[in-house]
Amino acid sequence: MKIQLALDRLTEEACFHIVEETVDQIDWIEIGTGVIKEYGMEIVRKLKKKYPEKTIVADMKTCDAGKHEAIQAFEAGADIITVMGFSYNGTVTETLKAARDYNKKIMIDLLGITEKERVEELHKLGVDLFCLHVGKDMQKEGGLADPSLYQLVEGLEGIQVAIAGGISEQTIGALKETPVDIAIVGSAITASSNPKTASQKIKELI
Repeated sequence: MKIQLALDRLTEEACFHIVEETVDQIDWIEIGTGVIKEYGMEIVRKLKKKYPEKTIVADMKTCDAGKHEAIQAFEAGADIITVMGFSYNGTVTETLKAARDYNKKIMIDLLGITEKERVEELHKLGVDLFCLHVGKDMQKEGGLADPSLYQLVEGLEGIQVAIAGGISEQTIGALKETPVDIAIVGSAITASSNPKTASQKIKELI
């Protein structure tokens, strides 16, 4: 299982400090939507330049104008961009085409998606990377990522699955025996007083 470090609600300086502290434990670096809104594509460029060996995920949360947003992120150095699962099918196919043209990928964010039929439809369009996602506001009401979310993608062939939503030292153990490929970890690392130690503990647990 890979670890995707989610950098969100942070200053640019904090983003670089946390990545430097955790670089040996993490596999993918996610530049969160809030960070992209604050600093634009420039922070994508800077992180890719400093860590060219890491997979850079630009959490664009694209839901329209997919081709334009995909090209914008891929040319800045992103390896993967996120697209919302509720997006118009044409948006998804245009974004997939841009990803193939750049030899990159898209990750479909399933935040708010509860019907397996929609996931199967996305898979038929050519999507092979999905994110099971319990959002920040849902977490405030007690929602957390857990193995039961996997039922949305169960049975689909040739896919990779990421999971996000309050994953921490206390909860990641429950994911170890699941087919999840990528654990997305945010505040359990980024809000820690010692991000390096926090990332090491999570890495050990998986």
